[in-house]
Parts: sequence; structure tokens; C-alpha cells
Amino acid sequence: MQKTLVVLLFVAGAALAWGFYAPLVHRGATSLHSNLRAFLFVGVAYFIVAVVVPLIMIFVFNWDPTARGTPTFEPKPVMWGLAAGLSGAIGALFLIFALTNAGGAIYVAPLVFGGAPIVNTIATLYIFNTAKTTPDWKFFTGIGLAVVGAAMVMIFKPEMESHAATKPAAPAVAHADASAPVH
Repeated sequence: MQKTLVVLLFVAGAALAWGFYAPLVHRGATSLHSNLRAFLFVGVAYFIVAVVVPLIMIFVFNWDPTARGTPTFEPKPVMWGLAAGLSGAIGALFLIFALTNAGGAIYVAPLVFGGAPIVNTIATLYIFNTAKTTPDWKFFTGIGLAVVGAAMVMIFKPEMESHAATKPAAPAVAHADASAPVH
């Protein structure tokens, strides 16, 4: 029971963080006037959290609370880790481009984060074959409901106002101040 609560706590943390991801990227992109520039800072944050923190934990503190068996840096497992990182980074880049073309995070994020579990299920069951048994019909009904939910998001998405339309216009400068120094 306690392990289930720990798992649920981490799941809630991931859901909370990823739930804020698209709106935060959109806010950053709006402020920077560039989704790609916002994505650059996402990469900086990923570097800190995914490279610097594990390096310190593993090599400075000699502590890996996730280790099972004897941890390794052999080439094949490293390649799987790099493939996972590439998959995540490419997905984040596609999300950036989707946000660029959609004008907001309100329906892009539900489609992405609703579609990802469907792809995950198919990949887990039929490509990586990691499930011990095939789930029963209720599990697949839940996946089907996710598909229906994605369709409903697209059909009933709200109209979004552009940020440019909501900002007040800057006052026009009629003439330069003659007393101001010239640079």
C-alpha cells in the first residue's frame, strides 16, 4: 500500500509538471516572441535537471537511488537511454511547432498528452512486448475513450484570442525631444 502511494505521488508530480509544460512554454514563447527561443531555454533546463543533477548524484555523492543490480555505462544500454532522450526531445520540439501553429496550449496539450498514452500502450504491447499478459477489454475501452476525448477536444475547442489583440498599443512618439543628447 505504501509503495502504491509513493508511485501515485510521483505520477501526480509528473502530471502536474507536464500539465504546466505547454502553458509555460507558450507563456515563455509569447514573452520571447519566439517558440524556438523558448524551446532553447527548455533545453537548458533539461540539461540542468537531466545531466547536471544525475552527474552530481552518481559521481560526487556516489548515490543512485534508482539502481537495480550493477549499474552500467555499456554501449547498448547507453544507446537505449539516448533513444529515449531523443524521443522526448523530438516530442517537445513537435509540441513547440504545434503550439506555434495552433496559437495556444488549450487544445494542443490535451491532444498530445492524450495521444501519448495511446502510442505508449501500442508500443509497450506490440513493439517492446513488456506486458506479461494482454490487458482485458476494460483497459482497451479506456484507451478508446482517450481517442474519443481527443476527437471531442478538436470538435469543441474554444476560440482563442491572439495575444497581440489583447495588448494595448504603445503610444506613438510625435517628435524627438530636442533637449535629449544624441548618441
